[in-house]
Amino acid sequence: MKTYISKEMKRYNHLLSEMDSVYHEMSLKLGVSDSAMIILYTICNNGDCCLLQEICRLSGISKQTVNSALRKLEADGIVYLKPSGAKNKMVYLTDAGKHLAQRTAVRIIEAENDIFASWSREDVARYLELTEQFLTALSEKSKQMQKE
Repeated sequence: MKTYISKEMKRYNHLLSEMDSVYHEMSLKLGVSDSAMIILYTICNNGDCCLLQEICRLSGISKQTVNSALRKLEADGIVYLKPSGAKNKMVYLTDAGKHLAQRTAVRIIEAENDIFASWSREDVARYLELTEQFLTALSEKSKQMQKE
């Protein structure tokens, strides 16, 4: 069978898979599910609260998975939801949620920040620039596929 993927894409896919594995391992070690960690992380990046639709958009996980994880987090007293406008909800961390976020998601964010801080400003800028270029080009390819 013909090989369709380039050597570079194999390496890229391997690195993405390994990165996902590291984040999964961190979630396990910190005692939360992957989806709960992603929600806590997304809220922490926004402060102590975030629009539900923003959690779905920024996290990359499905609305169904977000809603399921939020129901569990709400039942555990980690978050609470309040209406925000006609069709949206705001997700807030409770005091227990803030404590959990500090010992989980915030630790991951701090680790990520430490890594970027250890790189030169030029390396960080170049890494982000190339990642953004790849994302923009991939998004354009996706739009082209939709038209075909």
